[in-house]
Amino acid sequence: MSTSPLCPICSMPNTYPDGDHLVCADCGHEWSAAETTGNEDGPRVVKDSNGNVLVDGDSVILIKDLKVKGSSIVIKKGTKVKNIRIVDGDHDIDCKVDGMAMSLKSEFLKKA
Repeated sequence: MSTSPLCPICSMPNTYPDGDHLVCADCGHEWSAAETTGNEDGPRVVKDSNGNVLVDGDSVILIKDLKVKGSSIVIKKGTKVKNIRIVDGDHDIDCKVDGMAMSLKSEFLKKA
């Protein structure tokens, strides 16, 4: 059983140490081992696609067209989403887009 932490980007357990960094074999993300050990008991840090830290109340912009699961609706690239909420889970952003409540992944967003 591996003692390596989950990847902070894709949350997959397939990580391994590489010198003083950790690497995710699934998405290729690299991060410092010190970042992982310092954040386990603190508040959750959610970053956008550019690495900017997101907090509750921020406005973000979609960087890619996203299909809404279970419907034929597509949210277009460039759509601005205001007043986001950071939540735990696979989709780490709760928000309203065109009056519909939905959850988004921060990897498809950039801070406005």
